[in-house]
Amino acid sequence: MTSPSSSHNADPAKAGLGASDDLVDSSYAWFRLGICLLLMTLGNLGMWVVPVIIPAVQAEFGISRAESALPYTLLMIGFGIGGILMGRMADKYGLFRPLVVAACAMGLGFVLASTSTSILGFALAHGVLIGLLGSSIAFAPLMADTALWFAKRRGVAVAICASGNYLSGTIWPPVMQHFIETVGWRQAYMGVGLFCAVCMLLLAPLLRRRPAAVVLMHGTSPAAHARELPFGLSPTRATVLLCVAGFSCCIAMAMPQVHIVAYCADLGYGAARGAEMLSLMLACGIVSRLVSGVICDRIGALRTLLLGSVLQATALLMFLPFDGLVSLYLVSALFGLFQGGIVPSYTLIVRENFAPMQIGARVGTVIMFTMLGMATGGWMSGKVFDLTGSYHAAFLNGVAWNMLNVGIVVFLLRSRKLNSSLTT
Repeated sequence: MTSPSSSHNADPAKAGLGASDDLVDSSYAWFRLGICLLLMTLGNLGMWVVPVIIPAVQAEFGISRAESALPYTLLMIGFGIGGILMGRMADKYGLFRPLVVAACAMGLGFVLASTSTSILGFALAHGVLIGLLGSSIAFAPLMADTALWFAKRRGVAVAICASGNYLSGTIWPPVMQHFIETVGWRQAYMGVGLFCAVCMLLLAPLLRRRPAAVVLMHGTSPAAHARELPFGLSPTRATVLLCVAGFSCCIAMAMPQVHIVAYCADLGYGAARGAEMLSLMLACGIVSRLVSGVICDRIGALRTLLLGSVLQATALLMFLPFDGLVSLYLVSALFGLFQGGIVPSYTLIVRENFAPMQIGARVGTVIMFTMLGMATGGWMSGKVFDLTGSYHAAFLNGVAWNMLNVGIVVFLLRSRKLNSSLTT
């Protein structure tokens, strides 16, 4: 098999980067997808256990709700930036090396977080070790790798891989809540973190093989594509608008996902009920993520993003009048069904509207801003709660940011339609 260094320098149109082209869409490709799904389920642990321990951390350190959300904010910032760094490492060496680095960093991060004596040390462990160097391998780099092993069923494969993020959110919150109640949050944090890190180390050797050949668009000149104007705008301006849209919609998305456990505790239902709602929300998000792929094929990714954004705003508004236990379960399920396909839509939008040779860099940039939106939204919702003493204002704040996203998507749709009419 071609060595990583020599394959990296080879022409991707002529070399298989260490794997023959007949492995594309093969049984090995599906086996590899299964491993990536497991790794994403394990590697995204940090993102989903932090909301569960916010009440315990706030009580132990005697801090405000906004300060207790700081670890999540730093984790998501590190997650977004680290996705680009880990993606470049995977391009150069394959997935094995960055997976080993990420597993070790994540295990160390959970150990240090569980033994922290201040919120600052706790937050830094999340931002640097768990987010930047750990969990960041388990999202964009895994989806990018999956895309290289599939051609005929690439959309389905990437959707399945991306679902690992929500599968992680479905599994870990109730598990974490159980161990918090039985052994305490510190022991639970260390144990669950080390378990996932060890499992990632055991799975990493199964992905030693380098990706199959990059499939370029046949019969189309990359130079011609580079001259195209996405949505009738310059590529830079279009990318900036997508980044702002992703940032704003994920501020709204973070409100329930980060604070639903604390919200339920404030209402008197207990943290355990909130963890169950978070799990239900993300389980429905898996369904939404898979179905959105089918919808994208029918109406296009930009219209799918608009649909998901409008529905997400609707679900956020439904949290205001319905705060009974049963109704919160139902609204949480609806929120998951409405918003699960939003983030993957950005990848497909870039693929549909930008030159193919620019897709990797632009997808990484846009996804990073969605992660920054999640990070900001988690902190901002806590700050609004601290200022008002209620989560109602935080829900309305999320709706306002969500409408900014809707406005940008509508503008891009109109710009693309206008550009199409001018060029025909």
